[in-house]
Amino acid sequence: MGKSRRSIPEELLLLALDPTTGTTAQPQSLDLGLAGAQLVELALAGRIAPDGDRIAVVHPRPTGDPTLDSALELLRRRGSPVRAVHWIGGPRLGLRQTYLAHLERCGMVHAVPGQMCGVLPTTRYQATDSAVSREIRARLDSAIRTGVPPDPRTAALAALAHAVGLGKHLYPGNEGRSSRSRLRDLIRYDPMGGLVAHAVMDVQNGVAAQPKQRPPAQVQRAAGHGSMARAGAR
Repeated sequence: MGKSRRSIPEELLLLALDPTTGTTAQPQSLDLGLAGAQLVELALAGRIAPDGDRIAVVHPRPTGDPTLDSALELLRRRGSPVRAVHWIGGPRLGLRQTYLAHLERCGMVHAVPGQMCGVLPTTRYQATDSAVSREIRARLDSAIRTGVPPDPRTAALAALAHAVGLGKHLYPGNEGRSSRSRLRDLIRYDPMGGLVAHAVMDVQNGVAAQPKQRPPAQVQRAAGHGSMARAGAR
């Protein structure tokens, strides 16, 4: 994969970066979104494909992007399709920092060291080229404003931005309510982006951790008796 085009994880991170504070909005859900954005990017590269609510590797050849290829190799080692909600909910330690470091190496952001409470060292990140962030934002704004179906990359980015809660960061207040609603609606224009976005929201809502409920034993017995009664009546 050539690096002339920004990846969806990179664009999602740039969208989340607050130009005033140098921090990222929705940091906890953003980590889930970055894991989901990797899946979308791999799907667009033809390496994986949805299989129901699962993700299957269809072409294990590396993309040339080390971070994506690491995710692809982990998926390949699973040996069978994995549920998107389980993949996204798995440990992804340092993923946000990995992408921030990559953006810094590319010259798209620069690190600003500081201190919290005058003691704890912190690092904030400022975009070095605001035109890049404006271009990404303009694609979302255009899709929201015109109602024209966006390209798959923009649709997937919109779906992920909604899933991680960036809507209120990008379109705040009551005046942004209709834009947030339309941002959510863009989820339908990319099947993979929609699958991943719903998985991100399910993880946040604790759905991935909930075991499937089995009916109570007495209900199962009653159902069994009913079946035998119907069989005897034939």
